[in-house]
Amino acid sequence: MSIKWDHSVDLLIAGSGGGGMVAGLAALDSGIEPLVIEKQGLVGGSTGLSGGMVWLPNNPLMRADGIADSHEDGLAYFDDVVGDIGMASSPARRETFLTAGYEMINFLIRKGVRFVRCPGWSDYYPNHKGGNEAGRAIECIPYDVAALGNWSDKVQPSMAKSYGGFVLKTNELRAVQYFNRSPKAFAVAMGVFARTRAARLRRREMLTNGASLIGQMLKALIDLRGDPPIWTNAAMEDLIVEDGRVVGARVCHNGAPVNVQARKGVLLAAGGFSRNPDMRRQYSGDQPNEASWSIANAGDTGEVLQTAMRLGAKTDLLDEAWWLPSVFIADGDTAKALGSGRQRPGAIYVDGSGRRFCNESNSYVEVGKAMYANKAVPCWMVFDEGYVSRYVAGANPFKKRSVPESAIESGSVLRGSTVADLARHMEVPVDALEQTVKRFNGFAAKGLDPDFGRGQSAYNDCLGDPGYRPNAALGPLERPPYYATKVVPADVGTCGGVVTNEHAQVLDADECVIDGLYATGNITATVMGRNYLGAGGSIAYTMVFGYVAARHAAGRKIAGEMSR
Repeated sequence: MSIKWDHSVDLLIAGSGGGGMVAGLAALDSGIEPLVIEKQGLVGGSTGLSGGMVWLPNNPLMRADGIADSHEDGLAYFDDVVGDIGMASSPARRETFLTAGYEMINFLIRKGVRFVRCPGWSDYYPNHKGGNEAGRAIECIPYDVAALGNWSDKVQPSMAKSYGGFVLKTNELRAVQYFNRSPKAFAVAMGVFARTRAARLRRREMLTNGASLIGQMLKALIDLRGDPPIWTNAAMEDLIVEDGRVVGARVCHNGAPVNVQARKGVLLAAGGFSRNPDMRRQYSGDQPNEASWSIANAGDTGEVLQTAMRLGAKTDLLDEAWWLPSVFIADGDTAKALGSGRQRPGAIYVDGSGRRFCNESNSYVEVGKAMYANKAVPCWMVFDEGYVSRYVAGANPFKKRSVPESAIESGSVLRGSTVADLARHMEVPVDALEQTVKRFNGFAAKGLDPDFGRGQSAYNDCLGDPGYRPNAALGPLERPPYYATKVVPADVGTCGGVVTNEHAQVLDADECVIDGLYATGNITATVMGRNYLGAGGSIAYTMVFGYVAARHAAGRKIAGEMSR
């Protein structure tokens, strides 16, 4: 039975995040016709809402600045941190990630996307073989949304909107949050304030973070096509298969059903299933989750992933997510200040027995996994008055900082005059919490943590307090009163799904290619495995394999610009 097509393109791309947008650009550049469909009303997906950093070893900007790194170091880092986790992070996929990633960054630069390095934002495991302390991440410069013309109101809002609307690059946030803690941080903050003031005086709305990355790729599509090949409010409902090949999809566009033919393939770049409680319950395994703590993109609901699973796609890592230990209390500014506590002096995490269980300052994914592994869901963040006076946000800097009494009265934050008093409020063993704090304090005063090594890596240091000595990442809890608040393993997306090869082609249960079907990003089992290698790793992954998929669908090979 022949299919009645309502619309026909070469490459149909589900999802307008980083992977979908770069795939659209690469497709046009390769001479084939793409169509990006986005089920929400705004373009950008999870990438648009994120910090927008892109992590790639030995990337072109590092090489231009003479930063020591190499292709071999990147591979060694994968080997040492990720290890052997199967097809998702096969040697071929790692090689493609590094090689095609280097080519992709140069491709975007040629299309007018402007990046800068994020110096100082260390790899998350810099002490491992191949790790890099200088930072392998890049991000986009602030970008005037007016350049997008009629599309200027169709991009996800910048992450910085939730930080007072400042025109703030993601790497600058490290300094701005410590503006009162060091002269260098204060100088960075003043630069951000001046930039924001200038933009407001000129009445310009500037996109930053992930929104700038999406906005600049959207502008490149506009420059190539005039009207970009993007449909918003267009949800993929199912894949269409003919003679064993994926040839298109059924799409609901503005409420109307549309059959879209995809002559060269369909690319799934529609994110994972963070917001789908049923799928989280079914696949979460030893890391149980019902989606109630996810702060991922609201469209991260898994329907597109399910279309591939119905075709028999092989899956892996469905129990994993990009975990982000978080504090949920009504006062947003206080929640942000406490949510960063694991990286700051004067705070620790303890489990229900009143004992520490991890290096709180390590990668957020690692800490989230440690919470599950140690049955510390939720755990407690315990902190002192010194922490409050240094870091609690939202207060006038010329007035004494404090935890809002409303948070105390609601029970969101507990307070005790002594550690023992606090333990009784927390309902944890008094002796255990007192001993934990005493032991931690004795070493922390010297800048040490022999139990978990906190503050002993460049990553721990780079997100710590630049004005605190002897260690930016830890300090004793010694000023009463003492406080505690619950921390849960929130997430910014799942990172398991269909298994793909080095060409981004989806594989079936027998590890054979499902003809005509590609996938990238959080809808797939990530090349990062069960670890997060550096800031922007997930965005880099979705973009690189979106680029690879478009080139492969067009019959183009990766040119082989080696990141060596």
